[in-house]
Amino acid sequence: MQRKKVIFISGPTASGKTDLAIYLKDHLPLDLISVDSSLVYRGLDIGSGKPSQAILNHAPHHLIDILDPSEVFSAGLFRDLALEKINDIFEKGRVPCLVGGTMMYFKSLVDGLNEAPGRDDNFRQNLVHRANTEGTEKLHQELLGIDPDSANKIHTNDYKRIERALEIFYLTGKTKSSYIQAQIKTPHFDIIHVALMPVITPREKLHENIKLRFNNMLAQGLIEEVEKLKARGDLHLDLPSIRSVGYQQVWRYLDGQYDKNTMTEKAIIATRQLAKHQLTWLRGWENVQPFDFALPNLNQEVLAHLQSTRVI
Repeated sequence: MQRKKVIFISGPTASGKTDLAIYLKDHLPLDLISVDSSLVYRGLDIGSGKPSQAILNHAPHHLIDILDPSEVFSAGLFRDLALEKINDIFEKGRVPCLVGGTMMYFKSLVDGLNEAPGRDDNFRQNLVHRANTEGTEKLHQELLGIDPDSANKIHTNDYKRIERALEIFYLTGKTKSSYIQAQIKTPHFDIIHVALMPVITPREKLHENIKLRFNNMLAQGLIEEVEKLKARGDLHLDLPSIRSVGYQQVWRYLDGQYDKNTMTEKAIIATRQLAKHQLTWLRGWENVQPFDFALPNLNQEVLAHLQSTRVI
């Protein structure tokens, strides 16, 4: 029996993934599933680049606006929900098309997730205190002694990933790398993975897109959007929703830590760093078909590619 096919459309921020997905949906029997750690949150609209309501009415996306910003989303939860949606789409005789830029979420579908422990808030509070007093590099050195495989893949200033690797070890006595090695590849479908990235076009063009995109967000009312979130009183910078690129910098601006120009510069730089990280993920994966994000006939090229793979 021929295995069913699932389409992945991935790529860095500001590479045109959503526009491509909507074009493909208009030409193929696709249902779209969002693969984005910010779009899951209600009220994070402008800064997340969430498609407008008119676009969502025309091309609905699963897994958008499913959580309150006070809640925590994870790769494991994404995987469970996405597999459920994929199966529902298969049952309707249509093709699932997953589109977004959160690479860990794509990875969870490709490789599966070994059951790692949940979070421990007391441990995390203690670690935040240690990071503030001892510095993140000291924590990284500690991780290096415990789990060198994980530590060597984590930058010394990447507090979030250092925190999680230490948390797993101190809660279970097992290293994060041992969980990763125990993962089992479990997809019950074939994946056609299309990645939008700089192939011929210089990366500076992507950087221009990122700058333009963030300035457009400011013009659309991003600061006012964050003011509204801040006014709730129950949200803070330790939450994944508020730590998102763009939201974090505007939040700090509203706290008086930055002036507006500094906030804008830091947000653009952080977005460029995110894009670089996304590209690093993509270049390390097998069976990915890259397309230059600035191709004038990009939509038609990808459509022809999918038709040639007999996705339908």
